[in-house]
Amino acid sequence: MIEGVTNLLRQFHKMQGEMKKIQEQIAREEITGSSGGEMVKVTINGRFEVVDVQLDRKVLEENEVNMLENMIVAAMNNAIAKMQELVKEKMKEFTGGLNLGELGIPGLFS
Repeated sequence: MIEGVTNLLRQFHKMQGEMKKIQEQIAREEITGSSGGEMVKVTINGRFEVVDVQLDRKVLEENEVNMLENMIVAAMNNAIAKMQELVKEKMKEFTGGLNLGELGIPGLFS
């Protein structure tokens, strides 16, 4: 019995190490979202921090501040959705397809 618990703890520690590696890898990833036919591009990292914003000069020439603001928001949301999908895929690889949301951890891996 104690040997089984010891083996389980070893496996748990190994999984913790692997999870930390995946989290570090995801943190280094960068994803670019866009809107307005790619006239606005926003790049975020795996920590969901905005690291770059690119605006096509045509958008600036039109002086439509409201439109530009909406396009920036749309590009950011697009980048976030892409990063969430990347995180979801990485977690699937780690868990072997096991849905951890079903184990009472909703939102974290779903």
